[in-house]
Amino acid sequence: MSAEDHRDAPDEQEDDEDLQYFVRIGQTDLDGTKTVERSLAELKGIGKRAARFVAETAEVDRTATFGRLEDDEIEGVVEVVESLEDHVPEWMANRQKEFYTGETTHEVGSDLDEARRHDINRMKMIDSYRGVRHKRGQKVRGQRTKSTGRTEGTIGVNVEEIREEQEDAGEEE
Repeated sequence: MSAEDHRDAPDEQEDDEDLQYFVRIGQTDLDGTKTVERSLAELKGIGKRAARFVAETAEVDRTATFGRLEDDEIEGVVEVVESLEDHVPEWMANRQKEFYTGETTHEVGSDLDEARRHDINRMKMIDSYRGVRHKRGQKVRGQRTKSTGRTEGTIGVNVEEIREEQEDAGEEE
């Protein structure tokens, strides 16, 4: 018998009742069965380091299961995530000196996607080098393009196809 067989079934049911399987932050559902740090790292715009920072700022144990936290603790984490630019140092923010306003913010979730899309469209409109590369669908960050990044057709020699063509030509003669 394994150690799991000795558990009492009522205790497991009580634990499952306390667990929130999904915790909603912004427009994203986070996994409540994982630790606070791992769940927050799944949120777009928050990595491992920022997740640890959020847990410390909200005064929550980062190794605790996110779905088992009290409602007020979860609300504290949500508040810190929503106002992250007030808590993080300037070097840690993901939108430093924004183009139009000059402010430093930390975007999270779909706001980050929207800001990135807006930046790319601005580059396309002013025909900067990066914008032109985006328009053409080519690589933007200086990667080599002579032999990689090809999207159409077969690359190289297809030996099987050549053999089939030679066999067909040999049978016709």
